Amino acid sequence: MSRAQISALVFGVGGFGALVAATTSNEWKVTTRASSVITATWVYQGLWMNCAGYIQACRGLMIAAVSLGFFGSIFALFGMKCTKVGGSDKAKAKIACLAGIVFILSGLCSMTGCSLYANKITTEFFDPLYVEQKYELGAALFIGWAGASLCIIGGVIFCFSISDNNKTPRMGYAYNGATSVMSSRTKYHEGDFKTTNPSKQFDKNAYV
Repeated sequence: MSRAQISALVFGVGGFGALVAATTSNEWKVTTRASSVITATWVYQGLWMNCAGYIQACRGLMIAAVSLGFFGSIFALFGMKCTKVGGSDKAKAKIACLAGIVFILSGLCSMTGCSLYANKITTEFFDPLYVEQKYELGAALFIGWAGASLCIIGGVIFCFSISDNNKTPRMGYAYNGATSVMSSRTKYHEGDFKTTNPSKQFDKNAYV
C-alpha cells in the first residue's frame, strides 16, 4: 500500500471532519469585548441563525463542501490499493485521482464560504458608520479554513499518487520465455554434438 495514499486519506478524511464540525458550529462570529462590557457575556452566531443573503450563500457553499468531502472519502476508499473493490490497479488509480479532484473542490468551496463570511464580519467591524452590534471572527471560521486546507492537500496528494502506479515495474514474461527457449535449444544442439562425436571416432578406428 502506498504511503502517499495513506497520507492523502488522512488529510482528506480529517479535513472532511473539520468541515462538518465548522458547518454545524454556532461560533461563526462572536461579539466584541467592548460591546459586552456591561453584561460581561459573549453572543455567538452560526450559519443557521440568520437569513441574510450572504449567509445563505455561505450556507450553500458549506453544504456543497461537506457533500463533496463525503463523496471524496468514499472514492478514496475505493481507490486505495489495499482494498479489494474498485477493479484493477489502473482503475483504482483513476478512482484515486477522481477522489483527489473531489477533495480539492470541497476545500475550495469551504475556503470560499468561510472567506466570504469573514469578509462581511471585518467590513462591518471596521466601518465607522455601522452602528449595530459588531462581531469578531469565531472559532468555526478557523476550523473551516483548516479543514479546507487539509482537503486541498489530501486531494493534491491523491492526484499525484497516480504516477506511483505508472512507475511500478512490469514482469518480463516474454523475455524470460525467450531465454528459456534459447537455452533449451543450445542444450539440445550440444547434446547432439556430444552424441555424434563418439560415432565418428568409432568409424575411423574401424577402417584402421
